[in-house]
Amino acid sequence: MSGDHHPELSFWRKYIFSIDHKVIGVQYAVTALVFLMVGFSLIMIMRYQMAYPGQSIPVLGNLLGSDESAYIAADGSMLPEGYNAFGAMHGTIMIFLGVVPLAVGGFGNYVMPLQIGAPDMSFPRLNMASYWVFFVGGVIMLASFFVTGGSANSGWTSYPPLSDIANEGGHYFWNGQTMWLLGMVFLITSSLLGSINFIVTIIHLRAPGLTFFRLPFFVWAQFITAFLLLLAFPPLEAAGVLQLMDRLFDTSFFMPSGLIVGGQILDQYSGGGNPLLWQHLFWFLAHPEVYVLILPAMGIVGDVIANNIRKPLWGYNTLVYSSIFLGFMSFVVWAHHMFITGMGTTLSAFFAATTMIISVPSVIILTCFLISLWGGAIRYTVPMLFALSFLPMFAIGGLTGLPLGLPASDIFLHDTYYVIGHFHYVVAPGTVMALFAGIYYWFPKVTGRSMSKTLGLLHFWPSFICMNAVFMPMFFVGLAGVSRRLWSQEEYELGALTMGWVRMSSWGAWGLGVAQIPFIINFFISIRGKKVDQNPWQATTLEWAAPSPPPHGNFEVTPVVHRGPYEYSVPGHKNDFSPQHISEA
Repeated sequence: MSGDHHPELSFWRKYIFSIDHKVIGVQYAVTALVFLMVGFSLIMIMRYQMAYPGQSIPVLGNLLGSDESAYIAADGSMLPEGYNAFGAMHGTIMIFLGVVPLAVGGFGNYVMPLQIGAPDMSFPRLNMASYWVFFVGGVIMLASFFVTGGSANSGWTSYPPLSDIANEGGHYFWNGQTMWLLGMVFLITSSLLGSINFIVTIIHLRAPGLTFFRLPFFVWAQFITAFLLLLAFPPLEAAGVLQLMDRLFDTSFFMPSGLIVGGQILDQYSGGGNPLLWQHLFWFLAHPEVYVLILPAMGIVGDVIANNIRKPLWGYNTLVYSSIFLGFMSFVVWAHHMFITGMGTTLSAFFAATTMIISVPSVIILTCFLISLWGGAIRYTVPMLFALSFLPMFAIGGLTGLPLGLPASDIFLHDTYYVIGHFHYVVAPGTVMALFAGIYYWFPKVTGRSMSKTLGLLHFWPSFICMNAVFMPMFFVGLAGVSRRLWSQEEYELGALTMGWVRMSSWGAWGLGVAQIPFIINFFISIRGKKVDQNPWQATTLEWAAPSPPPHGNFEVTPVVHRGPYEYSVPGHKNDFSPQHISEA
């Protein structure tokens, strides 16, 4: 434990190539936040093109525009190719390099071992490898912006046959689409290494007395998420390797016969491949991926709500069983993304039914959180505000997804802005708000210091308002039938009629960017801010039994667990919170 003697490590071994789960968690979190800033910057540039098509982008247009640029023309306006490239990389960076690494790699690595009373992860070196494989994948992704022909521009889904032949004007290997695939192989490998580590750690390194149904809901969320990563990512990694072979060695796993491009038949491919095979393999991962984003967020929200209502979560067992069922069902709904491929009415009916079924556990979890609030002595701290905002935002995202799960309505709404609005309400106002709740909640544990409440409020309220201003108009644009993939929708009469809503979304996005300035300031000044005690939130879970910040080994003495995770306001107890590790409260 922390009292054992350990030789002094060099700077490189202690902070760079560390095997300490806490350092690796911070590495994941900081790297993911940087990637989130990069991905969000891309969409803020794209939003100017959407709102004011063909006009020179202020400031950046003059800085980045040139005749040689693959993204910005010499007059400072965005090129159609640049719009496609920024769109593909925005989605990829935000999901695979931002939200998932922060939710799982950052919060999971740092908090989960502390919450189960473990000194570290089961495989510390494997943990270090998972971060550095992720980092290399991210570098490859960002490097693709600077190769000849620009980055990948076939969408974040990389659908063939377009993705098999895209970016062929550049280098044989160092071109955007190939580097996208190579980066994805690294990112998937990282997730597989991490998920194995999480599963083994939660099963084998729990503190004495910490049975499965005494685990905090956050640990359950990470446990189920690890199984989703372990089972869903291999098909996409295999698909990525096959698409790399199509691009580099002219195989035809996804290339059909007789494909005509620019009036000429592509005869270097033998043909006979099936583009829909890629869609099946991709969405078999990408729909469980939605719950890889959502489940850790739900875990964070559950812990924050329980702490700030000063009473146990209502229906803890129900929450756990619903989460397990949610994870299981996420593997049998993938083809509702493929209703327009003509896969047949029988399959369409099956996936429509499973999509309706999977909404049930989500509603149950949301209902448990809402009922938990009833009668609670609610403390409106900054983490609690972010956690509370998750509830209606996730509800909007879930409800607007139901029409997309039915073939009759999805055929009309597919690939319109409605889909963008639905997905982003789940991921941005939903998941990202929960992640901010986690940052504010566990920042004292990581640094031993508190974040400014005033700056936190200046961050929360503009973010909450602007996120709705960004994504709510997309439902109206989508219901009008406007495609999500238009470089300039003003060229179409249908698109021109909804430009007011589009401009509102753009102004909301820029406002959202400005709203992050208080958070950035708060984050850095609070690193040297006011010191707090070991348990500033008066919480019950095991991470608050360790010093803040925790030393090597986490705990002075291995904690012994005596009760469930959320024993707040227990009648007859001296305090309104009863920590898991204290025998008599």
